[in-house]
Amino acid sequence: MAKQVVATAMGNKAVLLLMWLVVALMVYATITGVATFRTQTGIRKQFQQEVRKHWEEMPDKHPHRMAHYGYIAFRAKHPLSIFDFGVESYTGNAVFLEAHKQNSVNFSEASFSTGLLRFGEMSMATILQVLVPLVLFFIGFGLIATDRENGTLKLLLSQGASWKEIMTGRSLGLMVVAFTFLLAALLLLLTGMIVSSAGFTLDGSLRLLFLMLTYGLYLAIICVTAVVVSAVAARARAALAGLIGVWLLFAIVLPRTTQAIGTYLYPAPSRIAFETGVEKNILQLGDSHNPDDPYFKRLKDSVLKVHGATSIEELPFNYAGFQMREGERMSSEVYNRHQQALLRTYEQQNKVARLSAFLNPFAAVKHLSMAMSGTDFQSYMRFQQQTEAYRYRLAQHMNELQIKLVSNKKLLPADKPYSISSAHWKAFPDFSYQGLTGAAAIGAEALSLAALLFWAALLTVLVSSLSKKLKAV
Repeated sequence: MAKQVVATAMGNKAVLLLMWLVVALMVYATITGVATFRTQTGIRKQFQQEVRKHWEEMPDKHPHRMAHYGYIAFRAKHPLSIFDFGVESYTGNAVFLEAHKQNSVNFSEASFSTGLLRFGEMSMATILQVLVPLVLFFIGFGLIATDRENGTLKLLLSQGASWKEIMTGRSLGLMVVAFTFLLAALLLLLTGMIVSSAGFTLDGSLRLLFLMLTYGLYLAIICVTAVVVSAVAARARAALAGLIGVWLLFAIVLPRTTQAIGTYLYPAPSRIAFETGVEKNILQLGDSHNPDDPYFKRLKDSVLKVHGATSIEELPFNYAGFQMREGERMSSEVYNRHQQALLRTYEQQNKVARLSAFLNPFAAVKHLSMAMSGTDFQSYMRFQQQTEAYRYRLAQHMNELQIKLVSNKKLLPADKPYSISSAHWKAFPDFSYQGLTGAAAIGAEALSLAALLFWAALLTVLVSSLSKKLKAV
């Protein structure tokens, strides 16, 4: 029965034309993905090198001036982003790091593009998630319903074939067609990674293997769904209408609905509201740049008392650097507290989408695909957290240099400004983004994986149950 499905599909010129069209779109998506990867990777590496070069070429100067000179960090693209663009086009890829201020990640593709980007991008992941299921539904809607209409189904059952054998055979045959698309996607992806010099690592290879297994399971679920609907429909036309309805529900209605529900249940503050809240809390604690600030005035008095000094010039370290260090610590704690609250809100929104995967296998494969491709929201937030940690280390390192190496003595009008050797910032390491391992990415999407396995188990039970109840007419 499986061979018959494959032979019929491959012998139909309309089906073959449709399949070649899908493969042509995959080729286009691969070319686009490779071009984007090579261009973006080249630009980010170039500017990261330039930032480092300018940083190391800065002359001897006051460390606090270097802290305000700042640094720019760029996020490296994951090689598998060729396959799934994920949310990268919307989340940005670079951030300016400076003392006393936490800037947001900027320079997203969406910020430079036209409004057409809102309609989505053509990636291999999008084709496998949305377009291939529609093609499979078109091929599979009549696998059993047509046999029922022309009387072939009654003949098969009278010859000893069981409903379970018929449904299983039809499903396996449709899966062969589905896995043809998956094989084409795998070959194109491997070719794209070789052409783009993305490189193969052990972690990347395991990610790729899990990615293909995930899509294999997803397409198998789509195939069984097509056969089940075809089996319960009285007419082939009704089966086609039902499957188109299922496709619209999975690919368009439920994703939009769950996104709206998540945003409604867990509203996130706007960027302006977030930054205003951070600034308000910092000012309530104290302003390290204001010599008359009550908190820092008390801090200075306590430091002078501890060291038995009457003025900051008598202290054995640079007090201005000490004050900047304390101010940086306070502002960072406030920012991190607000940031963690915002992250929890986003996680709650995303959890609604992940839970919806138990109603919609499309949501499950989408989250798993982005996670394996390193283009999910979790990867973006990891980059933001690492850049903030790097910014804090950089600012506090400059404050420590000021505390230890800059004198407390007041400069006279004729004196040159205090400065230290540029070797100190040359020795500070460059920023290097460390992405999640494949195992950690899978763990973060355990709910999506469970939902996909739930769908596989549900359809297996459904086929077994229907095989005992279905009739030939």
